[in-house]
Amino acid sequence: MSGLRLFNLKGDVTEVVPRLAEVEADVQYLVEAHMEAMLGVTFLASEYSTGPVHGGRVDSLGIDENGAPVVVEYKRSTDPGVTNQGLFYLAWLMDHRDAFRRLVRDGLGAQAAGRVRWSAPRLICVAGDFTRYDLHAVREHRNSIDLVRYRIFGDEHFGMETVASAGGTRVPARVGRRRATARKGAERPDGAMGEMAAAVDEVLLGLGEGVTKVENQTYTAYQRLQNFACVCPRKSRLLVYLKASPAEVELVPGFSRDVTGLGHHGTGNLEVRLHTERDLERAQELFRMSYAAA
Repeated sequence: MSGLRLFNLKGDVTEVVPRLAEVEADVQYLVEAHMEAMLGVTFLASEYSTGPVHGGRVDSLGIDENGAPVVVEYKRSTDPGVTNQGLFYLAWLMDHRDAFRRLVRDGLGAQAAGRVRWSAPRLICVAGDFTRYDLHAVREHRNSIDLVRYRIFGDEHFGMETVASAGGTRVPARVGRRRATARKGAERPDGAMGEMAAAVDEVLLGLGEGVTKVENQTYTAYQRLQNFACVCPRKSRLLVYLKASPAEVELVPGFSRDVTGLGHHGTGNLEVRLHTERDLERAQELFRMSYAAA
C-alpha cells in the first residue's frame, strides 16, 4: 500500500501485519478520537441525526482547517454504496446549514461559525477498500471527495492511504487539481512576486497526485487530506506555512522560523520566507517534507 501513513497516536511509524477492523464502529471510534491528526478535521459530532423526515444518521461531522464543512462516512471493508451514502448526507447538510452553524457555534464559538466555507463542502469516505464505481464517482462528481483506505497494524497502529481525491473544478493534470471556491481568493501579488507565486503554485501542485488547492481571503492552502502548505502573499515576499516539524529542520534566520503558538494566517508551525528564486530552490526540500507529513 504505497503512500500509507501509520499512526500510533504518538507520531511514531512502524511496519506490522495489516488487518481490517472487527466491526465498522471500531474504525469510526479510532478516527473520531484522532480526527485532527489523521484528517486535518476538527471533530464536531458522531451519529448525527438528520431528523424523522430524512431518517438517517451522519457517521461524523467536522470542519476542516480552512472552514469547510466535512461529512465522514465509514465502512469496515468494501461497500459499493459508501460514496452515494456520503453524498446523500452531504446534500442534506447543504440544505440544513443553520443546524451545522449551531453545531460549530456550540463546539468552537460564534467566530468559527461565522467563517464556515459553504462553497466547498467535503466528503471523506474511510473504508477497507473501494470499488471501481467509487473511483469513477470521485472523478465525475462536482463535490470535494476523498476516498481513504485504512488498515489496522497490531494493537496500536492505524494506517491510512488516500486512494482517490477530487475537488470539483480541475487544473491541468500535470500540476494536480483545484478545489473550487466562490469566495474571493487571497490577494495576488504583481511583478516579481507574482512570478514567484506562480512558481510556488506549480511546485506545490506538482508534488504528487491528489493535491488540491483552496483559495481563502488571506491565504491559499494546498491539501492532501489536510493542508501541507499555506501561502500568504506580501508585497516584497511570500510567506509559506508548512506542516513539517520545525524541530526536524535547521532554522535559518531570515528564511525559516518556528511559529508554534504565534498567530498567523493558514496552518502550519514552520514559516518559510521567499524573496528570490534561490529561496524557492532551497525551500523545495521543506515542501516535500511537509507534503509527506500531511
